[in-house]
Amino acid sequence: MLSNNDILKKLRIALSLRNDDILEILKLVDFEISKGALGDFFRNEDNPGYVEAGDQVLRNFLNGLIIYKRGRQDDTDKKHVEKED
Repeated sequence: MLSNNDILKKLRIALSLRNDDILEILKLVDFEISKGALGDFFRNEDNPGYVEAGDQVLRNFLNGLIIYKRGRQDDTDKKHVEKED
C-alpha cells in the first residue's frame, strides 16, 4: 500500500513540481510548512530525518493542487436554478 509520502513523491515527479511549487500550493489553502519540514517527507524511509506525511498534509496538498491547476471557484460561477411556484 502506498503511504502518503509515496503519493506526494509520485505527484511531485509526475507534475514536475519543485519544493517551492509544493509550498506555494499548500499556501493556497492556508497551510504553511517550512521548506525543511517538506524535505523530510521526501527522504528515504531509512533516513533518520524521515517524517511520515499525515492525512492532513496530503488532503491540503490535493485541495491546493485543484486550485493551482483550475483556479479558485468563485461563488458567481455556481449557478443556482430557482424554481418559481
